[in-house]
Amino acid sequence: MTTDTTYTAQLATFAAELRFEDIPEPVVRKIEDLLVDWFGSAVAGHGSRPVESMGRFARSMGPAEGPSEVLINGTGTSPFLAAMVNAAASHVAEQDDVHNGAVFHPATVVFSPAVAVAQALGASGKQLLAASVVGYEVGIRVGEFLGRSHYRVFHTTGTAGTLAAAAAVGHLLGLNPHQMQHALGSAGTQSAGLWEFLRTGADSKQLHTAHAAGAGLMSAYLAKDGFTGAADILEGPQGMAAGMSSDADPARLIDGLGTRWATSETSFKYHASCRHTHPAADALLHVMQSHGLTHGDLAKVVTHVHQGAIDVLGPVVRPTTVHQSKFSMGTVLAMVAQFGHAGLREFDANFQSEATMLVRDKVVMVLDAEVDSAYPKRWIGKVTVTTNDGRVLHGRVDEPKGDPGNTLSRQEITDKALNLAAYSGGANPTQMLESVNALWQVADWPLVGPLLTPQLHVA
Repeated sequence: MTTDTTYTAQLATFAAELRFEDIPEPVVRKIEDLLVDWFGSAVAGHGSRPVESMGRFARSMGPAEGPSEVLINGTGTSPFLAAMVNAAASHVAEQDDVHNGAVFHPATVVFSPAVAVAQALGASGKQLLAASVVGYEVGIRVGEFLGRSHYRVFHTTGTAGTLAAAAAVGHLLGLNPHQMQHALGSAGTQSAGLWEFLRTGADSKQLHTAHAAGAGLMSAYLAKDGFTGAADILEGPQGMAAGMSSDADPARLIDGLGTRWATSETSFKYHASCRHTHPAADALLHVMQSHGLTHGDLAKVVTHVHQGAIDVLGPVVRPTTVHQSKFSMGTVLAMVAQFGHAGLREFDANFQSEATMLVRDKVVMVLDAEVDSAYPKRWIGKVTVTTNDGRVLHGRVDEPKGDPGNTLSRQEITDKALNLAAYSGGANPTQMLESVNALWQVADWPLVGPLLTPQLHVA
């Protein structure tokens, strides 16, 4: 990698020039895993009130038919509108993937626009996968670059996600390095997403991902048409870092480009809740299983957390909606304590039950120096549990379920996708299984057609 150009230019060159043949086979297998995982989350958005609202908006804007599939209802529309709806859909169940170091959910803002554009262009499966790796590699590095200070106020998936979407779509459009840099410039100036919505349980999180996917897609198409964007939108004196971060590290933008595959560092989500709750949830589950405890045995649970968890989860004290409850540390741990898993159905039926609120109000978060210093590269889970009979028990998990060192198997990913579809009713079991089985062969597809009609991919 040369050093005589800006960091933004080097990142754009990588994004424009990467080819499928350059990607190591384990990374190809990982992006396939992530695609199937995203597909399950997108189908799970069926019936969600904010997602259906986004779908109605798309239908009102038109077109009523088009080459790109809206996964919550199987209809076709333009790539722009399909990308927006699918991005909203795939983020609502809180089961989409996350990159720890970037504190960023790549799938929802990468696959949503990439699939929509691949369907419109008639791209092959290999082209889709290569573009998706580009989106992951760019988005993750932008998230890492923006740093911890950015995440205190900004939802990184909405901000870095806009550039991730632009990179993925730009790759599919065949942008050259200069055009890709313009696409990133246009995307960066549109980056948005604030955490304030959590205080009132607003629907903004779905808007964040929809906007990122749509704005990134638009930026790439505009760049293809000669539209120019800021050359140094990331590290320039009035760029993203200047306005949105106090600890930005430009070197992170090109860290190991082409040798360090950040895509492979991405974690799957096991619990249907904010990822900041997962380490403590797994640590509590370990304590309860090791000592044969039930939720009725718990007198107090102290979760030892990083500052990011306090910043995001701290405002949610008495959740009033199911989605907001997934950002309540106490509610998530109450689900784990009662059911051994914080799943979608458990939240729907029990987030305001008497038993849940009883456990919820016994949970406190405290800042832990070890956990905080390891974050965001490592998300350590530590809990101290006091039982009603006076015992003080300690639990620790160094790699929550779903992390690369404690990952999901392909069978577990398949089962997760089938369960998500069954939960939402977005696809019947036979249809979903056929689609998932076809997606596992995505690298062999001659063209990317509707994902819910897998037989169309046969050569």
